[in-house]
Amino acid sequence: MLRLACAAAAAIVLHMVDPAAAQHPGAPPYTDRAVTVNGLRLHYLDWGGADKPAMVVIHGIERHAHTFDHIVPQFTRDYRVIALDMRGHGDTAWSPEGAYLVEDHVKDLEAVIAALGLRGLTLWGNSTGGRVAQVYAGLHPDMVARLIVEDVGPERPQSIADNFARRVAREANGWASEDELVKELIARAPRTPEPVLRNLAHFGTKPRPDGRLIWKRDPDLVKGFVETELWQYVSKIKSPTIYVLGGASPIVPIETQQRLRATLPNCEVVVMPGLGHYPNEEHTAGFLAVVNRFLGRG
Repeated sequence: MLRLACAAAAAIVLHMVDPAAAQHPGAPPYTDRAVTVNGLRLHYLDWGGADKPAMVVIHGIERHAHTFDHIVPQFTRDYRVIALDMRGHGDTAWSPEGAYLVEDHVKDLEAVIAALGLRGLTLWGNSTGGRVAQVYAGLHPDMVARLIVEDVGPERPQSIADNFARRVAREANGWASEDELVKELIARAPRTPEPVLRNLAHFGTKPRPDGRLIWKRDPDLVKGFVETELWQYVSKIKSPTIYVLGGASPIVPIETQQRLRATLPNCEVVVMPGLGHYPNEEHTAGFLAVVNRFLGRG
């Protein structure tokens, strides 16, 4: 059972960068902002357009808000896009208690949405972010207009949790350079274009005192990355929902796909052949075609 606090009970403080800075030549097309909720300062990227419907995008485990830099510009014509750094990731604060269950991330999402006054949301989450998006949509069906879930379902088996814990331990000593890390990422994800992987490495790492690069992630993330089952929340989702899955990924097996279709009358499951865990990165044009159709965008 989720131990979710009311958003009204969360301490909410907004921290904003001068919007004029975004008008300078060469400035990024987003504004770096932060909001303090549940005692933690959460960083997010605001892709502007406060007069447009909101799309909130939530990254996977050990990633960050800039994960979506290569694709978010495709949506800013129609949406104000908010990309979060979840607790323990990127430029967001770490939980002193190591509180990183799905429930903890959902509490943060609730509070951020309340702080920014968002409604009629399009939620898009990949990997762990997709679990957070599913739970939020089940708990707050009146708040979500559309739900996009990328290569994740309601279940996380222990084997996946164990694999992540082993990787965190293996990567503890970091890398000598960004190029060394990018080379390793290319070997892991050969279908993903190098610029996408370099962006992941560039914004997702920081130097140690000895100069080696390490991920901007709390090693205690392993405490929350545990065996998980979320059907009780997923079954309450009311919004039109699409699950976009990689055909070469084992994360959402056929039995789970069938149960999703049987459980959610407004659910569509699309499998992209030959792709892995991050279809939006491996075949961006194909992913966009699927999602644009779902969103009714020309």
